[in-house]
Amino acid sequence: VQLVESGGGLVQAGDSLRLSCAASGRTFSLYAMGWFRQAPGRDREFVASISRSGNSTLYAEPVKGRFTISRDNAKNTVYGYLQMNSLKPEDTAVYYCAAAEGRRITIAPIEYDYWGQGTQVTVSS
Repeated sequence: VQLVESGGGLVQAGDSLRLSCAASGRTFSLYAMGWFRQAPGRDREFVASISRSGNSTLYAEPVKGRFTISRDNAKNTVYGYLQMNSLKPEDTAVYYCAAAEGRRITIAPIEYDYWGQGTQVTVSS
């Protein structure tokens, strides 16, 4: 089982980034997927979640209107995406994708069964 994030980097405030998550080793089309982030000295926090079909999404208030979560179930490897626009310095964190078996969408980290290793996003002012 693998969830592998990519797409992080160093950008300036106002820029955009698109994070990707490649999920393989399970039938991840049956899993809800989510994105979380963790800044130094802070707890891991929910960013966004998407249902198995992709028809339902949920966002944390700080990113609502700026971030868009999506997924592609068409291939054996399921891809999750997080499009991040109008980035702010407070978005700086390690971003993790996660998959929750048999759930619609959920914001609770404990309900996710598989996690990626994380990708660093740094936004300079």
